[in-house]
Amino acid sequence: MTATEPARRTDSRRTHEVANQVPPLPGFDPLACDPALATAVRAFGSDGVLGSLSALAVEAGSETAREHGRLANENPPVLRTHDRYGNRVDEVDFHPSWHWLLGRAVDHGLHAAPWAPGADSHAHLRRAAAFTLWSQVEAGHGCPISMTYAAIPALRHNPEVASWYEPGLLSGVYDFGLRDPRAKAGLLAGMSMTEKQGGSDVRANTTTATPLADGSYALVGHKWFTSAPMNDLFLTLAQAPGGLTCFALPRVLPDGTRNPIRLQRLKDKLGNKSNASAEIEYHDAIGWRLGEEGRGVRTIIEMVTMTRLDCVLGSTASIRAALSEAAHHAAHRHAFGARLVDQPAMTAVLADLAVESAAASVLAMRLAAEVDAGAGPLLRIALPAAKFFVCKRAPVLVGEALECLGGNGYVEESGLPRLYREAPLLSIWEGSGNVTALDVLRAVAKEPDSVQALVDELATTAGADPRLDAAVAQLRAEVADAEPARARRVAELIALCLQGSLLLRHLPEVAEVFLASRLGAVSHVLGVLPRGLDVRGLVDSVTPRG
Repeated sequence: MTATEPARRTDSRRTHEVANQVPPLPGFDPLACDPALATAVRAFGSDGVLGSLSALAVEAGSETAREHGRLANENPPVLRTHDRYGNRVDEVDFHPSWHWLLGRAVDHGLHAAPWAPGADSHAHLRRAAAFTLWSQVEAGHGCPISMTYAAIPALRHNPEVASWYEPGLLSGVYDFGLRDPRAKAGLLAGMSMTEKQGGSDVRANTTTATPLADGSYALVGHKWFTSAPMNDLFLTLAQAPGGLTCFALPRVLPDGTRNPIRLQRLKDKLGNKSNASAEIEYHDAIGWRLGEEGRGVRTIIEMVTMTRLDCVLGSTASIRAALSEAAHHAAHRHAFGARLVDQPAMTAVLADLAVESAAASVLAMRLAAEVDAGAGPLLRIALPAAKFFVCKRAPVLVGEALECLGGNGYVEESGLPRLYREAPLLSIWEGSGNVTALDVLRAVAKEPDSVQALVDELATTAGADPRLDAAVAQLRAEVADAEPARARRVAELIALCLQGSLLLRHLPEVAEVFLASRLGAVSHVLGVLPRGLDVRGLVDSVTPRG
């Protein structure tokens, strides 16, 4: 070595020091940092309802639950069509974490508690808030939970069939396995509607149902998308002699034999990896009619209504989960001489995410409270509008939250890629954007009571803010001249007006930011807020505390 050559050092400690990295998030209470959800539950329910969520919330934020969510997603289900001897088995194997998540969800009553005898007057609200909190752990297992919750009203169209299966569906026991549903300790239900040639146009279904002497039907056909195919009971649509009809098909028949429901393949989905979604065929599968022949859509629409509510809740949960990750990161990461949360540009982005999360939460809880009140006409128009708008916003918001973590957010270990892949799903399931928006127009045209209920709801804040009044006037003009090409605008305005009105009533400190940025000086990107708004307190209130 010459005198001019620098000394070469190989001290690895200098190159492998870890600094300015964010500490792990597990061990937080997602309800404690969600004032919007807490306020909505208290406003539409009571302090008692809010208190009843504490144990579930703490578990949802625990390291154990979050690790099970990660493992369930990273170990997707595996289809086994045949056993080693060539016998048809049509089974799907799941990772143990999938069963842990489902077991805890059932134990908390997320699958059916509001339908149980003796359920109190806020049962659907309590369940909606709990589902929102628990879905932040992992989204895929919420699918069978949601379908079970939604199946019971449709099942009651045939009291005899309901008497066979409802006790198991209402049970608080998670009982996974292939046995006669009438003999199992607990049941989960599913739904099969769409087919290859029709998709959302379920009236184009070609599956046939032939009446049998004992009152059952034999179904032949295929279904293009059946999630959670290991559930015990499925509601499905088929063409009976009297037209499109709804049926209940168990996986195992009363005599103990398997119903010939063949699993053809599992879908390789963008997200929702923990949940099996199958293409299936019926080979003279036995089912029992729910409701009258030819009234299948009207019968199963009760199930769709409840699953649409869960789509709103699920998207609300995804937005809130992404916000928690972004706020936690910004509170601990330093850049350019300060914590990210202290940088005005980042504060504005986080505040914008928090406002959207609050607006989604208060609207979702208002809809759940409407179910408790008897699912009146307001739900008929407000639910599809909320499903359209909140679910449509989720991918944008989750993507922005991911970006708050920079390159770290683009890495699988952060958990944000899983949320990002999941985010578009609920805008597709239970009627994608156009289908849901057109359903809003259908309510406008055919159900004037629903329009009046919406008018009455918005009238509670008439005159409280000129920006909201102007948006309501726009909505009235759109409704008066509604046409299919404007369906999305009508749905969007309904959701925005409801969110603005609800925030004014229950979260005035958030309402000002919402009205100024959504109905006032509107920007097409997040994080552009009107001048003069103090949003730092809002950001602090939604930041998780370990």
